[in-house]
Amino acid sequence: MQTLRTPDERFADLPEFPYAADYCEVDDGEGGQLRVAWVQAGPDDGDPVLLLHGEPSWSFLYRRMVPILVAAGHRVVCPDLVGFGRSDKPTRIADHSYARHVEWMRALAFDVLDLRRVTLVGQDWGGLIGLRLAAEHPDRFANIVVANTGLPTGDIPMPEIWWQFRKAIQSVPTVDVGRFVAGGCRRPVSDAVRAAYDAPFPDDSYCAGPRAMPALVPTAPDDPASAANRSAWNTLSASETPMLVAFSDGDPITGGMASIFRREMRGAQGVEHPVIGNAGHFLQEDAGEELAEAIVAFLRDR
Repeated sequence: MQTLRTPDERFADLPEFPYAADYCEVDDGEGGQLRVAWVQAGPDDGDPVLLLHGEPSWSFLYRRMVPILVAAGHRVVCPDLVGFGRSDKPTRIADHSYARHVEWMRALAFDVLDLRRVTLVGQDWGGLIGLRLAAEHPDRFANIVVANTGLPTGDIPMPEIWWQFRKAIQSVPTVDVGRFVAGGCRRPVSDAVRAAYDAPFPDDSYCAGPRAMPALVPTAPDDPASAANRSAWNTLSASETPMLVAFSDGDPITGGMASIFRREMRGAQGVEHPVIGNAGHFLQEDAGEELAEAIVAFLRDR
């Protein structure tokens, strides 16, 4: 598998993100290795909060949440998905599959870091990947937080705005990641923050991951990932693992999933679920502090 690695200098002097990366190597699925990056903060003996980002962002998205979670005594682990952030970037769209992304994060979380009693926080693809991990490795997870995400099986049509996003990011001559993130926010995003979202991608040859991910979302019942997601949904809906549903009030892509999670997930029953106000799809960027405080309150009650 051919990969690119973003030069370290691209990540210098990022606003509100002083965290140095740790690195490991995982099998790429083709006999080679991929370098995966993550940032970690908080007490080494604290129960881990695993923050998984989505498309087309990276761990920078969680920068305003990390200090709040750490101050509450939690160990924060925040990886960069393969193809994003400081992780290696396979250069072909065909190198990316839903199953591979699940396996790459599984290898990091369990084989390398041996995380246990995990609180998953998943947004966008962070939920699509993290919920699969939680369903397939239930002994590793103590709590689940879903935030503007889903677990699509292809049985329910995706909203039209998602199809527009998919077409746009697949067809534009150059992927402007900072613009895409800002377009998914309700509050202003500064030029410096946009540049930080662009940092992992010096040019379009690094952007196979952002271009690939929309096509990996199951949109038909016989999609390659549909059966696995359907099984995960059935497992999670019966699970007693506590679940916090913390969606924003302004996400046209995943907003409809909030009521479904609250209704269908056994672990979500009896939990007070917040609605994060004046926030779009990227609620960590719009309202990271509010989301972090909601998670701290949820975990305090466990």
